[in-house]
Amino acid sequence: MKALCFDRFGGPEVLEYRELPDPQAGPGEAIVRMRAVGLNFADVYRRKGSYHLAGQPPYVPGYEGAGVVVRVGPPPATEDADAGKMPRVGDRVGFADVPFANAELVAAPASRLIPLPDDVSFQTAAASLLQGLTAQYLTRDSHPVAPGQTVAVHAAAGGVGLLLVQIAKLLGARVIGLTSSEEKRAAALAAGAEQVALYGEEWVDAVRAFGGGTGVDVVYDSVGSTLRDSLRAVRTGGHVVFYGMAGGDPQPVDPRLLMDESKSLTGGDLWNVLTGHAERVRRSAELFGWIRDGRLHVEVSRTFPLAEGAAAHAFLESRRSIGKVLLVP
Repeated sequence: MKALCFDRFGGPEVLEYRELPDPQAGPGEAIVRMRAVGLNFADVYRRKGSYHLAGQPPYVPGYEGAGVVVRVGPPPATEDADAGKMPRVGDRVGFADVPFANAELVAAPASRLIPLPDDVSFQTAAASLLQGLTAQYLTRDSHPVAPGQTVAVHAAAGGVGLLLVQIAKLLGARVIGLTSSEEKRAAALAAGAEQVALYGEEWVDAVRAFGGGTGVDVVYDSVGSTLRDSLRAVRTGGHVVFYGMAGGDPQPVDPRLLMDESKSLTGGDLWNVLTGHAERVRRSAELFGWIRDGRLHVEVSRTFPLAEGAAAHAFLESRRSIGKVLLVP
């Protein structure tokens, strides 16, 4: 099979598209022929050597995608009540957390495969599963968004950000987005944000004003280096949900600030939420339901052939993308 891989850490130029042995299906696994692969900043971090990475060189990045089951391995060696049924050859499936996804063929644990409805395309699934399920748990679990609340979304024109804006709106909240350019401001407004502030402006003041002068109910912060300012932007008794570090590590937060202003700070990670097959199916069903009834639009910024993976990485790192970048084998 062909795969995108690298032997050393570095820039996009270390990526190569070359022939590797076909994966074999072990117990409880299926071989998926990939039709679309989601590119994420985590893949960039892995290529640079700054994020967890499975296997040995040549490393094959990627954890998200969709395709068709072409082979099925033997049943799992041990019974697992939440592993789900083994898929069948021909099943359309997607996944958000299976390694080595930047390839024509991927060996995937059956427990991590999510059945795709017939009217959800492979590209829509690859563009929505990881970031869509992230936006879903952030608004359902980390801070359950309620009608009438005020919400601020960092990186509102990014893959997760655009979905967060839309989901918060469909749950009844008023949303202010934060972005870095006029083009991205327009995208966040088109997604449903009532107002968008640019990072070069006094965005903390803008967010506080949006919340009636005292701050918003919740800030979703994926930037990291903005964490202290996010805490300034929420009202007394407000909530900051910290789930990413795209702008660098956050400075330490004095817990006395949280006590004095009755504010709360929550960390979020999707892998603590996707606890088994049943949970994957339940959460993806809600996500796909929002997409199918038109309440959630998945924005694809650009699609690259898998063979042009280096160009795709360079495009993603340029911060010019609005929405999702996809790779197609």
